[in-house]
Amino acid sequence: MPKMKTKSGAAKRFKVRGSGSIKRGCAFKRHILTKKTTKSKRQLRGMQTVHESDAKSIRAMLPNG
Repeated sequence: MPKMKTKSGAAKRFKVRGSGSIKRGCAFKRHILTKKTTKSKRQLRGMQTVHESDAKSIRAMLPNG
């Protein structure tokens, strides 16, 4: 049986933590930042945890993650 390949797009977007949860970046922080408040831009810093309903499909894309 051949090895399972990792989806390269998913590998660029998601990382698996040591606890097994998956982290992702925030949306809405790339451009058109002038009309967004300082508070909203500050809260978009850092990483978020992927929702449990999406985690199963992401784990399938990251078999070696």
